[in-house]
Amino acid sequence: MSSAHAPILHQQKVLPEWIDYNQHMNVAYYVLVFDNALDVFLDEIGLTREYRKRAHCTVYVLETHVTYLQEVHEGDPLDMTIRVIDCDAKRMHLYLEMRHGTKGFLAATSEQMILHIDQAGPKACEMPASIQAALEQNKALFADTPLPDKAGASVGIRRAQ
Repeated sequence: MSSAHAPILHQQKVLPEWIDYNQHMNVAYYVLVFDNALDVFLDEIGLTREYRKRAHCTVYVLETHVTYLQEVHEGDPLDMTIRVIDCDAKRMHLYLEMRHGTKGFLAATSEQMILHIDQAGPKACEMPASIQAALEQNKALFADTPLPDKAGASVGIRRAQ
C-alpha cells in the first residue's frame, strides 16, 4: 500500500481566515491541519484525552519537518493520511500527507518524531502495550512499501556538481 493509497484519516476544508497575502493557505495552517490529523490518529491508537488524564501521560512532538509542495486555496478540501515509519516503546516516527480532496495532488507532507511522556517528570516513559500494538499494526500496513520520497529528507541548499 503506497502512502497515496493509505486510508484517509482526517478531512478538512481550507478556511477563509487561513489565507495569506499570497492568496493561498499560510504555512502556519498547514501545521495546524497536520496537528488536527495527529489528534485523530492519537485517538485511533488509544492515546485519547481520557487515557492521558487517567494515566497522567501525554506526547510531545520532538521534531517535525514540513514540506510545502503545492498551494491550496480557500475552500479546498484536504485529505490527510498517516503512516507509522517506525516505533518503539516510547517513540513514534510518523509521516503524514496532505492531499487535495478532489484533485488528488500532494500539497504537503509532515514527518514527525513523537515521544510518550509521564507528566510527573516530565520524562519519557513506555506506552501501554495496546498503543504499541496499534502503532505496529499501522506500520505493518506499509511493510512492503518503500519509504515515501520525502521521508528522511534533510534541509539544505543543493548545489550543482
